[in-house]
Amino acid sequence: MTSGTPGTPGNPDGADAVEDVTAAGGTETADGADTTVAGGTTEDAALGPRQRLTTDTARPEGGGRAAPGDAPAPARQWPLLTVLVLAGLGLLVVGTDPFPQSFRIGAILVGAALLTGAAIRRALPSVGMLAVRSRFTDMITYGVMGGLIVLLALMVQPGPWLRIPFLEDVLHLTVT
Repeated sequence: MTSGTPGTPGNPDGADAVEDVTAAGGTETADGADTTVAGGTTEDAALGPRQRLTTDTARPEGGGRAAPGDAPAPARQWPLLTVLVLAGLGLLVVGTDPFPQSFRIGAILVGAALLTGAAIRRALPSVGMLAVRSRFTDMITYGVMGGLIVLLALMVQPGPWLRIPFLEDVLHLTVT
């Protein structure tokens, strides 16, 4: 990133000091002096204090490509595409209603898609755009949501495939 006033590009020929973002989050000029001051501003001797502009965001842990960079885009994002295709198949089954209990099967497929996302997030070091937050948070979020969707799909009326008496009693207490 080259220095310059906000709204104007920096001078790439080196007339302005070049800033690099350090691991600690501050900035350094070409001569190595830290220019971060209180309030998130940077100070340049020639320009005075100015706002630091965010030019990029950090990728989540494991957010790297799932395939080499020379692979086509779908191959690089196969974990996300796997989850989306499985969820889309579930929504298609629910929307078209091709057989009895298709709402239940479709909802189970949507829940299974999220559970698959949790398993992929746990097993692979790089999952591309499937990584949204930290690995732990993604696994818990995908797993809990997928598990709840599957559980509710199994318990939905009429004719539930799974009966949990405790939950039925709670439901009757809240409704009546």
